[in-house]
Amino acid sequence: MKSIVLDVPMFGFVVATRALLGVGLGLALSERLPDQQRKVAAAMLIAAGVLTTLPAVQAIRRSNRSARRDRTGIDYDGRLIGASRFPRKGDEAI
Repeated sequence: MKSIVLDVPMFGFVVATRALLGVGLGLALSERLPDQQRKVAAAMLIAAGVLTTLPAVQAIRRSNRSARRDRTGIDYDGRLIGASRFPRKGDEAI
């Protein structure tokens, strides 16, 4: 399973984009407000949710890449899997 590491502000941004989209769709399907008000409000909320989805997806992709890089302290390189390192000074004392 992949793990995604987001800081608190970015997590809040992702949650807010999903909430905007959900509230807009819920408002579009409800019948509590007059038609004109409901359509305008729903369209604005859905548009805001859709427009902010792309930056949220990009932030999640960036965090996935940076989480993979932060695990080892160096960039991920598939060629190094299984490679052994040369002994360093002081290793023979162990």
